[in-house]
Amino acid sequence: MAASLVALILLLFIAFASGGRTKLDWRAEYDDYSGGICNLMVVTQGYTCEEHRVTTKDGYILSMQRIPTGRTGGGNNSGAKPPVLLQHGLMSDAMTWLSNSPDESLGFILADNGFDVWLASVRGTTYSSGHTSLTPDDPGTLMAFGAFSRNEVSDIVRSAALLSPIAYMGQMPSPLARAAADSFIAEDLYWLGLNEFDPGGGAASKLVAEVCTKINCTDLESVITGPNCCMNASKSNLDHQQPTATKNMVHLAQMIRRGTIAMYDYDDEGENKKHYGQTSPPEYNITSIPNNLPIFLGYGGKDLLSDVNDVQTLIDTLSGHDPDKIVLQYTEEYAHLDFVYGINAKEVVYNPLIAFFNQN
Repeated sequence: MAASLVALILLLFIAFASGGRTKLDWRAEYDDYSGGICNLMVVTQGYTCEEHRVTTKDGYILSMQRIPTGRTGGGNNSGAKPPVLLQHGLMSDAMTWLSNSPDESLGFILADNGFDVWLASVRGTTYSSGHTSLTPDDPGTLMAFGAFSRNEVSDIVRSAALLSPIAYMGQMPSPLARAAADSFIAEDLYWLGLNEFDPGGGAASKLVAEVCTKINCTDLESVITGPNCCMNASKSNLDHQQPTATKNMVHLAQMIRRGTIAMYDYDDEGENKKHYGQTSPPEYNITSIPNNLPIFLGYGGKDLLSDVNDVQTLIDTLSGHDPDKIVLQYTEEYAHLDFVYGINAKEVVYNPLIAFFNQN
């Protein structure tokens, strides 16, 4: 188990309810792929599911799944159904939203409530490892808050829900995440020329295992994410881990140590100048997020990754946001994984979330 300890250093769960009036900057194609997530996770539960391949403007070939209707045709919404994009967090993929029973998994619940559900898996994961010319370990990352703050997606998003949001990380209390950052594990791998960080084996797991000689890694889920209260005790949610670019891990470690939300630091003034036009990486300007964008923030009192103090810093930064356009959902007993794997998440989080989407 020690080999997988950095599985969930960051999980940013995002659901976008997007308007249908704006064209996205990628090409989607229907793909009749029998070995994909649709057949593995969705069709077996009695839902219609479509596999799609998306080629981004920079050549990455991503896997997406669409659940256009619920089991009985899809909820109370009549006419065109509002599309919702579910984006998983680091070291996971779209299966995140389908892992529990249909009555407990957000992907199925949204479909049953009349939403046109789209599931995305980021580049480098099992189902999104293709590129028109590059290999999967070519680095590339785009943080959601960064995208919003630079107005890269706000014009195509009607509302946004962030569950267990990670933005500021300077007060993150997770002993394992902080120990990994302070030990410069990701930097060591990057300097060794390893572009892909795979928690399931290889050099990454060996270096990470060293951290467990300093802290108790017996209960990895709790050490990393906090004492989750409400998950199915018979299931391990660290079994299905996905690799990511080592550069992503270096970036996260930088922000944990510095407590800032900034772009990747090349640790070389010349390289920073080349990429950013200045000698230090620019910070993401959270206050530039449109004040009228409806935002749902769900966070928990026991979360060791999305710490309540860091979330409060985020809330304070958004103090100029239209108060009628921001909803805060605080659950004292929830830790990080409860928001997607909690057996009572439908009542605690998803029902208020669906009400938010219906109103916005």
